[in-house]
Amino acid sequence: MRRRWLSVAAVLALLVALLAGCGGGGSDDGGVVRLRFQSLAWQKESVAATKSLVKEWNAAHPAVQVDYVQGSWDTVHDQLLTSFEGGEAPDIIHDASDDLADFAYGGYLADLSGLLPPRLKGGIPERSWQTATFGTGVYGVPFLQEPRVLIANTKLLNASGVRIPTPEQPWSWAEFRQAAKKLSGDGRYGVAWPLKEPVSATLNLSLSTGGRLFSRDADGKAEVTYTAADAVVPDTIHDQVTIDRSAARSTLGMGGSDTLPGFFGGKYAMVPLGFSYRQQIVQQAPPGFAWTVLPAPAGSAGLDQGVSPQTLSVAKDSPHRKEAVAFIDFLLGPANMVRLAKGDWMLPTGTEALKDPALHTAENGWATGAALAPHLRSAPAQSVRGYPEWKDKVATPALQEYYSGAIDAAEVKKRLVQDGNRVLARYQR
Repeated sequence: MRRRWLSVAAVLALLVALLAGCGGGGSDDGGVVRLRFQSLAWQKESVAATKSLVKEWNAAHPAVQVDYVQGSWDTVHDQLLTSFEGGEAPDIIHDASDDLADFAYGGYLADLSGLLPPRLKGGIPERSWQTATFGTGVYGVPFLQEPRVLIANTKLLNASGVRIPTPEQPWSWAEFRQAAKKLSGDGRYGVAWPLKEPVSATLNLSLSTGGRLFSRDADGKAEVTYTAADAVVPDTIHDQVTIDRSAARSTLGMGGSDTLPGFFGGKYAMVPLGFSYRQQIVQQAPPGFAWTVLPAPAGSAGLDQGVSPQTLSVAKDSPHRKEAVAFIDFLLGPANMVRLAKGDWMLPTGTEALKDPALHTAENGWATGAALAPHLRSAPAQSVRGYPEWKDKVATPALQEYYSGAIDAAEVKKRLVQDGNRVLARYQR
């Protein structure tokens, strides 16, 4: 094969190009710092808001330019792991707090504790910072969150005669079960539980009943402990499906979007969904369809609910960490955070942003969601190493079988605890 020889100049040019492409951001010949920002925004409004803010930053900061990179929620964990190990991670990383533990403990993310500006640090409540705190470090800035709510058919709700719950006077889990019974009949189910991914919904809603599922032993090692408080939500769902017949068995394997046609058609009176699903409902509901947003049921801990906020992190290997944090501070200023929240139909974490009047209107349930914000807590599994494997290999199949009636309460507890602790043991230090 004939070898092609490159000139010295060409070799140098190639090396410069390769070095510029490795790792996170870099600087061009003019000394301009270039940062790569991988965003997971996917809804049209959200992408537009994010790109607009990047454009505004670039216009105001000619010496620090941000390149928008589109990522995907479906593949982000594996994609980030590959990029970290290959030294090609973006400088600024959009993710969710429940995906950060392994990256934080693995040394891939920068500890932001000493880099955060006072305004940004003080503008987000401590309960939100806890979702991105691992050990003694802070590895992400939580900025968008969404409670799980009940989306209900207004006509069916009013005709049933059930008490309409509010954030001030929510249903108890027992009352919710009775309401679902009253809303059932004539070929209609009172509730549809879309539980294709059952673990986060179960764990996060169980905070309302005092359930934590995970605890720490004397040595600080995580373990699964399934108590009576942890069982309230799973038992309610199981009983609605298998005893009351008020919940549709067919929806257990569905995602949230899959239930919407049946909801619009009157097959289900209520659907527990993430707050952001309201956008799809506005876009897809047939003309004249009336719906409302209700708070999820409350338990012994009131309306407490676990959340895994969306986060912005900085790669540890980024050579421009201070500049990356400055961009995050800009992106998450109160007014900008509101823009991002409205684009994603979610709630901002920032205290000032949450005061925005646009987030307190009755239209499309914004006010109900905003009222739930003070009750949102760090999801129980946030800091548990090995949680992804436990979720995929143990908890998901166990809960799916329990909800469908294939196994009983004793068996689901055994699997979650015994099988689960065997998995977690491999990750303990």
